[in-house]
Amino acid sequence: MTDKFIFRFVAGVTVFVIAVVILLNRHIIPGPATPPSFTPYLPMLNAILNGTCSILLLVSLSVIKKGNVALHKRLNILTFCLSSLFLVSYILFHYLMQHDTPYGDVNGDFIASPEEKTAAGGLRTLYLAILVPHIILAAGVLPLVLLSFNSGLQMQVAKHKKLVKWTFPIWLFVTVSGVVVYLMIKPYYHF
Repeated sequence: MTDKFIFRFVAGVTVFVIAVVILLNRHIIPGPATPPSFTPYLPMLNAILNGTCSILLLVSLSVIKKGNVALHKRLNILTFCLSSLFLVSYILFHYLMQHDTPYGDVNGDFIASPEEKTAAGGLRTLYLAILVPHIILAAGVLPLVLLSFNSGLQMQVAKHKKLVKWTFPIWLFVTVSGVVVYLMIKPYYHF
């Protein structure tokens, strides 16, 4: 496969995934009227997958610094598979749940007392400060992961190293911030 084909494939996959996520988040693609009973567990599964990927990325970095290419490859394949499972679970959750969860919404009502509003407002600002770069970088890291993964599997070491200088810190931030975002929004889920 040529570099041109790989680039077009990666661009196509990236555009497709981002379009599906946008359509689901805007509720343009209708889901079922009543979500299946497993739906409330998907955000926790996503956080577990993200947390596991964070650990695997750090271990993978450690083993490649020690020169263990074979284990590095296996760990990255596992991380890639878990991240792919995360993406499927994330898309499935947003397909099945046809409503948003606003930060600071308690029992279906926004916090009413001034003290609660002030406390929630500060945390909401922090939540958004983490969420916004998480979303932007999650969209941007997909093509980097795919290109890094391809160059690594092809043993194009120089190309892989150049890509991973950007891919690794962004991917790690996305996986760690995904867990943080989940922990911050979890109290406001009403399933």
